[in-house]
Amino acid sequence: MADQHLSAPSPRDGTRPPWYARTATTVGRPAVLTATLIMSMPGEYKVARLAGWSDPWAYGMPFALSAYAGIAAVVAATRPKGARGRFSAQLGAGFAIVLALAAQVVAHLVQTGHMNGNQAWLIAITSMVPPAVLAHLLHLAATPTPVTTPSTSVDAPVVKRVETPVEQAPALPPRPKQAPQLPAEPAEEQPVRRIVYRDPRCAAIRPLYEHGTRPGTAAMRAALAMSGHGRVGDSTIRGTIRAEIEENEPHLALLPPALHGRTA
Repeated sequence: MADQHLSAPSPRDGTRPPWYARTATTVGRPAVLTATLIMSMPGEYKVARLAGWSDPWAYGMPFALSAYAGIAAVVAATRPKGARGRFSAQLGAGFAIVLALAAQVVAHLVQTGHMNGNQAWLIAITSMVPPAVLAHLLHLAATPTPVTTPSTSVDAPVVKRVETPVEQAPALPPRPKQAPQLPAEPAEEQPVRRIVYRDPRCAAIRPLYEHGTRPGTAAMRAALAMSGHGRVGDSTIRGTIRAEIEENEPHLALLPPALHGRTA
């Protein structure tokens, strides 16, 4: 009983935070996210206006930078280490943070009179932000995400094998020697018939009979197209190609027709 009492987790031993801490974390994160987005929007809007965008297009700059930072951060956090596109997403997340910081700093410097906003380099860099963000987001979208299959293996219990001594059977007298058997003469091999088709397109249709059914026109047309023979008329498929195959192997014509709604 004493061991069980000591091993029971206490509600205040740090294993689970108190309710007010959990509430502050749950409610505080979206509140802080909303507040920071609202506070960042005027500076990013101001930089867009300095670069020459007019209303309402200048309002797209805050949304572009915020969405870009969020998408790049999520991709960088969810892709496993060494996966393709993870390093690019990490660079994008860092680049988005630098853009957001630079937009705030430049906007406040210009607004307080410490910096002239009508500068060519500032306008050029700001103008490149939307196409650069779009190009990198398309790159992340085109990069395949690795799919991990959860392991379904179950640890089997270890069974210890106990070996018990086995009584030895009494020795039997040696058997009399038998005359060596002569090797049997090998059966005479039957020659394998090799079929040479007059129409080389028959080679693309013959494997369809391996399913135990007589292939239809649609299946034969698809097989010819996949083999690079192009479009072939239905009458040629049935009257020439299939007829030559079944002429060489008459038993194939007796197979039941293939189902799946294909024309015989």
